[in-house]
Amino acid sequence: MLEYQTTLKARCSLSGIGVHSGKPVSIHFSPAEPDTGIVFQRIDDAGTGRVIRALASEVCQTDLCTALGDARGEFVATVEHLMAALLAVGIDNVAIEIDGGEVPVLDGSAIGFIDAFEQAGIATLPVKRRYIRVVKPVRIDNGGSWAEFRPYDGTRFEVEIDFDTPAIGRQSLALDLNAANFRQEVARARTFGFIKDVERLWAAGYALGSSLENSVVIGEDHKVINMEGLRYPDEFVRHKMLDAVGDLALAGARFIGCFRSYRGGHRLNAAALRHLLTDRSAYEIVETTRREQGRRAEMVAVSAPVYAPWTL
Repeated sequence: MLEYQTTLKARCSLSGIGVHSGKPVSIHFSPAEPDTGIVFQRIDDAGTGRVIRALASEVCQTDLCTALGDARGEFVATVEHLMAALLAVGIDNVAIEIDGGEVPVLDGSAIGFIDAFEQAGIATLPVKRRYIRVVKPVRIDNGGSWAEFRPYDGTRFEVEIDFDTPAIGRQSLALDLNAANFRQEVARARTFGFIKDVERLWAAGYALGSSLENSVVIGEDHKVINMEGLRYPDEFVRHKMLDAVGDLALAGARFIGCFRSYRGGHRLNAAALRHLLTDRSAYEIVETTRREQGRRAEMVAVSAPVYAPWTL
């Protein structure tokens, strides 16, 4: 576990379209001070200058994506791929300016964000990083789906999906999360959908920017219609893990524990995180410290809050 907080070394920018809005958007990432956390600010004509914190308490929508802010006012949608990249590469503090209401989808995965952050560089800050350590199991069930947090010495994700189509079927993936594992095993997995749902989604105002350039599409014959095929044989569960990493990055600090889910999605991820954070007996806030003799790292409980306090 890293002992100190981080930020970017330099400003960087990306442009693209929103997968649901279909509108062009540019996003700019700037270094930020310790304990800032991840903060968004709309700089388009619809923006009021309000800072939207990347926290579970700011989640306003979980239908097909995760959105932060006010669903009837100023919000930023489809933050999950970006948040997953920030968590995976280890960036704690960044100020984000965006000239639209949706994070660009890029190629439908997190790899474009990771490449941009690694090119900008990561700077270490002189303030201790704080973690949320799970100390007892917490579980939430929703019909045939469930998600849970369990104590674990590290940060681990175990995700299983089950779709009634031979193109996907039942897939599972377990991973101890670190920057190298995420880049190799998860980061390039793209969002996916079914051609049979396109007209319904368009009518509801979703997937207006979806295309074969940013989504894996399953046709009426239950086959992937993208000419290049899949990036991983089980790309679907890997993308579901990517989404889970991004959704849980809204905790306000990195967590130490194991997150497990079956047939999950943004709504279940958000509900599980909320369930954990509202049960104060289920977790503790810890910092990394080092013993003088041998310089061995250990985690110690602290009374300080995470970067931004949890609120309902």
